[in-house]
Amino acid sequence: MSFDHQMIMFWAIAALAAWVQTLTGFALGLILMGATGALGLMPVPQAAAITSLLVLVNAIIVLSRGWRDIDRSALKLILLGAFPALIAGFFLLNWLAGTALGLLQLILGIVIAGSAAQLASKPSPRPTQSAPVTFFLSGLIGGTMGGLFATTGPPVIWHLYRQPMQLAAVRVTLVAVFFLTQILRTGLVIASGGITASLLASAAGAAPAVILGTWIARRFPPPVEPGTIRKAALVLLFLSGISLIISALGKLG
Repeated sequence: MSFDHQMIMFWAIAALAAWVQTLTGFALGLILMGATGALGLMPVPQAAAITSLLVLVNAIIVLSRGWRDIDRSALKLILLGAFPALIAGFFLLNWLAGTALGLLQLILGIVIAGSAAQLASKPSPRPTQSAPVTFFLSGLIGGTMGGLFATTGPPVIWHLYRQPMQLAAVRVTLVAVFFLTQILRTGLVIASGGITASLLASAAGAAPAVILGTWIARRFPPPVEPGTIRKAALVLLFLSGISLIISALGKLG
């Protein structure tokens, strides 16, 4: 991708996604992938690779302060499912990008719209911790999504917020999941020769854009409840997913 209005628009979306996430805790990756896919700013594999890098930047900042609160037993079970599923999802993405772009767009639309619908509902906490296999299964589903679109979050977020865990432990454990899975994904991108000049140029602008969006949200919070911003972001995200689905069905038809 050349240095043009599409790249600048991508950077602006990255800043907006960071702004929303800082105010609401909402998933940066979903916003970035949903808007990029709906607007067709760049190929899905490239957008996912850049999203992985941005997730790593955000996770390093969070974990440098809160790593001691990680629930290590939950983290291990989730990663047991996430790592192999992520590898499979990554290679599935490359295959679909080369042979079935319409189907890839359809899957992205379903993931985005489905994740927005899921995150719109609040999971009710359980009185006791779920069985170990459920952590593995949430990692398995999240890892597949992470390999495809660098969006490991929704299934794992839903599952951990249902557990009788301290809120701080839930948040930092989630960040640890994102950090470790995206390290693996970035390694796969490097090993497959996916780090190109175009990708580096996009990432070089997106990283400071994320920092800027985070700073603005902290320094100048809007006079609006975070819940209102979250609802608006979820609606827009859902609509972008539906737009992707409709577009993909038109191509497949």
